[in-house]
Amino acid sequence: MIKKILIGFGIVLVLGAGVIYMILPPVNVPMGIFSGGIKADELSLAERIILPEGFQFSVFAKDLKGVRMMQVTSNGDLLATTPRAGQVHLIHKDANGDGIGDDSEVILSDLNRPHGVALFEDWIYIAEIDAIGRIRFDPSTRKTSGIYERIVTGLPADGGHWTRTIRAGPDGWLYVSVGSSCNVCIETDDRRAALLRISPDGKEQELYATGLRNSVGLDWSPRDGGLYATDNGRDMLGDDFPPEELNLIVKDGFYGWPFINAYGDLDPDHGAGNEARLADNIDPVHGFRPHNAPLGIRFLRSGHYPDAYHHDALVALHGSWNRSEKDGYKVVRLHWSDEDTITESDFMAGFLVDGNVIGRPVDIAESPSGEIFISDDFNGSIYRVVYSGP
Repeated sequence: MIKKILIGFGIVLVLGAGVIYMILPPVNVPMGIFSGGIKADELSLAERIILPEGFQFSVFAKDLKGVRMMQVTSNGDLLATTPRAGQVHLIHKDANGDGIGDDSEVILSDLNRPHGVALFEDWIYIAEIDAIGRIRFDPSTRKTSGIYERIVTGLPADGGHWTRTIRAGPDGWLYVSVGSSCNVCIETDDRRAALLRISPDGKEQELYATGLRNSVGLDWSPRDGGLYATDNGRDMLGDDFPPEELNLIVKDGFYGWPFINAYGDLDPDHGAGNEARLADNIDPVHGFRPHNAPLGIRFLRSGHYPDAYHHDALVALHGSWNRSEKDGYKVVRLHWSDEDTITESDFMAGFLVDGNVIGRPVDIAESPSGEIFISDDFNGSIYRVVYSGP
């Protein structure tokens, strides 16, 4: 049985066996998100979450203020970053079957807003706001060794969109996204609003794709091998424009920003005089609702779900911050048909009900055993979703 007590904007859930945890919003989030609050007679998190039939969730880890990106280790543990604290956490896998991580420890600290995390060979790679660093890591012993070394320094760190995402590609190179410094402007550093490709030792770097305003989520599809990236469209053009984007990334591809929005729409601030760029612009393969802020994306690979989910992707919609009516705040499923059309449907919803927000999904990770992890920087929690059958 679950009971709840409301304390300000937080909810205390009292579970069986006397287990108690608190859900609180993090600092540094626009207060417009919290307007209306959560009333005492409304449903708790556990009662509000909606999942497809056969899926169940638990709070795998908590008290991770501002938790963002994640990576599952070969041992089944979970790496997670808390940028504002400058830390990387290792949450031990659920070995006793209660749906909760067995332990949690900080394995790296004193970093400069560490956001992205990746594993490649014997290394943990971390994307800080201005650098890429790495340290040796043994998943079986859960121990790092040696010193933390910054193999790339001098990434542009001024202005907005400070998060850096890093993923290890199937080609053995690292892919790093760097968002724009502004809502819409002409950048002076071509590494802004771009995707970089970096060798594992950091000695070789190249500009891989451009025109990507803020691509936080990156993943390769097991279906076609393509690299897909979410992208957040510009603001201040009303509630319903432009749509957010899912892009299929190709080398040297140009994806529009700041001259073109979404499907060939010239930008009202920077489109005039740049009509020729329409010929090179690559349209999104899918559009999300405007201002939903798609962040992490993960293609499902483990096979521990119904056949209809085979090679589908899950995308975390962080939710709007400047719409007149809130929108997003959920995890959606993208399904590719045999004709390559993409269908979007809700996967994990209930974080937004009647204008009240109780969660903001950020990233998705999946274990080989079929555990789906979803980070929530609003609550400082990581959720675990598993399929147990119809």
